[in-house]
Amino acid sequence: MSISKESIIGELVANDYRTASVFKKHNIDFCCNGNRSIADACEKKKIDSNELIQQLEQAITTNNASSVDFNSWPLDLLADYIEKKHHRYVESRSQEIKPFLDKVIRVHGDRHPELIETGKLFNESVGELAMHMKKEELMLFPFIRRMVQAEQNGTSVQAPFGSVQNPIKAMMHDHDGEGERFRKISSLTNNYNPPADACNTYRVTYSMLKEFEEDLHLHIHLENNILFPKAISMEEKLATV
Repeated sequence: MSISKESIIGELVANDYRTASVFKKHNIDFCCNGNRSIADACEKKKIDSNELIQQLEQAITTNNASSVDFNSWPLDLLADYIEKKHHRYVESRSQEIKPFLDKVIRVHGDRHPELIETGKLFNESVGELAMHMKKEELMLFPFIRRMVQAEQNGTSVQAPFGSVQNPIKAMMHDHDGEGERFRKISSLTNNYNPPADACNTYRVTYSMLKEFEEDLHLHIHLENNILFPKAISMEEKLATV
């Protein structure tokens, strides 16, 4: 894979997820803001683009058997994976984190008021994500599966919402909101580094929040950079049938 300063971040990560670790290291958002070039991102972060490219090239030459080529998956399989892996993770993990976070706020909130704001933001995220995922599961993903079936059968299909681009725009807007929310949580928690007086529950809570954000980044990346663009292309192709 050829990498240049004009390479689009989201496309690089879509082609090889091993590049994500480099962008994470430099705090470059590859999911919600993945439509930027390396040059644009480096200019904003005041990073040497040549050095970043070297790190990216090194990352993709490193043998990593666990790297999954999501970009090659059929769209219905990818939608199924996102729903069963990431949607279920959000549903189950959020219910595990909330009581831990509530306890930490109750015990340490007086000395660490940032915990109160963190709890507020996390609860908002859980509520918004629940509605967001339900829209995908009831509207967008079923239509993507219908498009895949239509392509296989050589037939056409009509979106009940005009075009697949309409719900995709709404979903990407939601993603932007969650990206911003978790940037605030990361800042409030010092990038999930607990203070010196943190108890074990405090430390575990921060660890779970960090894991939750990392899963959300992959979740959003799979949709914004792979599933959604390919769904739009498939709809355009089916329109010519």
